[in-house]
Amino acid sequence: MANIKDALFEVHELEELALRELEINRVHPLAKLLTTISYMILVVSYHKYDIWGLLPLFIYPMVLMKLSEISLKVCFRKIRGILPLILFIGLFNPFLDREVLFMAGKIPITGGILSFLTLFLKGVYCLVASFLLIATTGIEGVCYSLRLLKLPGILVNQILLTYRYITVLMKEANAVYQAYSLRAPGEKGVKYKIWGSLLGQLFLRSIDRAGNLYESMLLRGFEGEYYLTGKPKAESKAYAYFLLWAGIFLILRVGIRYLIK
Repeated sequence: MANIKDALFEVHELEELALRELEINRVHPLAKLLTTISYMILVVSYHKYDIWGLLPLFIYPMVLMKLSEISLKVCFRKIRGILPLILFIGLFNPFLDREVLFMAGKIPITGGILSFLTLFLKGVYCLVASFLLIATTGIEGVCYSLRLLKLPGILVNQILLTYRYITVLMKEANAVYQAYSLRAPGEKGVKYKIWGSLLGQLFLRSIDRAGNLYESMLLRGFEGEYYLTGKPKAESKAYAYFLLWAGIFLILRVGIRYLIK
């Protein structure tokens, strides 16, 4: 139950970050979304052994953390649940690619080790960039930008509603677990014999709650399209923001490599 409460707190904390009156939060969401997508494309474009080329790319998340007043510690705390998955994806690389590329003192560095580190670094960059986008824009701003990019409305609604009402599911799970704890005091966790019945109860409660939510949406005029209240207008600073970062990304990808040569 404590884990569910902690997760609820983190979701609300993320929403509060997006509501702050900071300069970076007021930049048009489409400019920030396009910048983040461009950054991710830049990150994944590097060769699997090119870890030295990836290192300068930390400049984007570091600048964004400074502008959004979010510390590196907070970033890693928010993405800590996904980091083990990135580690697992590249875990077998050192065993599959054993070709020695160079020596670090007396330690042989194989292609598998280098590709593992490169993959992990790419994953961290993309996760931090995604978190900073949500923390400075909010899910509504991101979905509004996706519609401006002509992404199908049904897909955007799925993203928005899944994010928006995941907290409702977590609250229902918390209520089910709390009811179980009151009926079985002193037990640690839930007995595996009743996992099925508890999941069934959670499923039925979720369906009932989803029906009520959908009826409320219809009563408020929902017709299958999400409309953002107070749609922000693209200003010159939004174009400047995207073009500035696009130029920096181009320099990082091409200019530095040219200077090294």
